[in-house]
Amino acid sequence: MTTVGVAEMAGGNAIRGSRVGAGPMGESERGEAAPRRRIAFFCANGHETRPSFAVDVAVPESWDCPRCGWPCSQDRENAPQAPRNEPYKTHLAYVRERRSDEDGESILAEALAKLRGDEE
Repeated sequence: MTTVGVAEMAGGNAIRGSRVGAGPMGESERGEAAPRRRIAFFCANGHETRPSFAVDVAVPESWDCPRCGWPCSQDRENAPQAPRNEPYKTHLAYVRERRSDEDGESILAEALAKLRGDEE
């Protein structure tokens, strides 16, 4: 005769992380919930979200929309616009921001002269 484990007897649906006889945690075990308030935030796409905050906590000026990720504010008429995503800049683009065309020509001429001097 073979022994069968409890999980096999239950069809593989064993409840894990709970002891036998454990009931749901109630208010007496968790303590009293803090008083809450719901605040409406609006994004530029017209989405409304209402997160809840404890009554004694300062409400933030902005909130991220859970639907589109854009910033939200409490002002429905003047919702903030989406942040601009700057395109990726190459190393050459950063160099061009720091140096003028004349500087580039001068550096290139210097490098070419150095190379030509080494070849001779």
